[in-house]
Amino acid sequence: MSALLTGRMTTPLSTPAIPALEPGPPGVIARAQYWFACLFAAGWTAVLGGGLYLQLAWGEHPCPLCVVQRMFMVLALLGAAHIVRQGLRGTVPRRDYLMGWGLALVGCTAGALVAGRQALLYLLAGDGGGAVGGAPAGAYGSTVRGVPSDVWAWFFFQASVLAIGAVLVTSHLTTARRIPARGAPHAAGVGVLFLAGAVVAASAVAVFLEAGLHVFLPVAPGRYQLFYDLGLVR
Repeated sequence: MSALLTGRMTTPLSTPAIPALEPGPPGVIARAQYWFACLFAAGWTAVLGGGLYLQLAWGEHPCPLCVVQRMFMVLALLGAAHIVRQGLRGTVPRRDYLMGWGLALVGCTAGALVAGRQALLYLLAGDGGGAVGGAPAGAYGSTVRGVPSDVWAWFFFQASVLAIGAVLVTSHLTTARRIPARGAPHAAGVGVLFLAGAVVAASAVAVFLEAGLHVFLPVAPGRYQLFYDLGLVR
């Protein structure tokens, strides 16, 4: 009754206010992790760019599993790019920080599963690549130092998962810290976002050219189906 008269009511559901961010290092760690986000996005941009080079220059058409891997690479890239975009404003709020690395973590984890599944087609087959839908899986994906590209993709995905975990451990020291909005950090962030956007757009166009006016890719794609669908090539 006294609580009703005074207007000071407390309930078990009431929670204390969120404390202000404690003073931390002068943005050194925050800047380091901003640079790491730039490096992370640039790294996956380079991987996607390498896939496009193999497709366009060497005529190595990606199979459906390869395209799915590229989709998860784009998701991982976009997660880091979100952090870079927020960093260009001078700070990365905790919500955006966790959202960005969360998206990257989902992309890398799912990508590792897909890459691992396709790598098994190479590692478990006695002829260097198991048959998939009547087509030899070994026909897709180059080898780097004798290791199939899908195995390298699996390694990159797994390494990225570990790196994201290590970064999140120090998230309490990096969120809402001041990041220089000008100079080299700004130029690097803008450059990374520009290159990432260009590579993602080119990857989408390449897949559209390969799929044509069809919902699904063929199991063994060997041409740009859109040109045939439009009657430009016979």
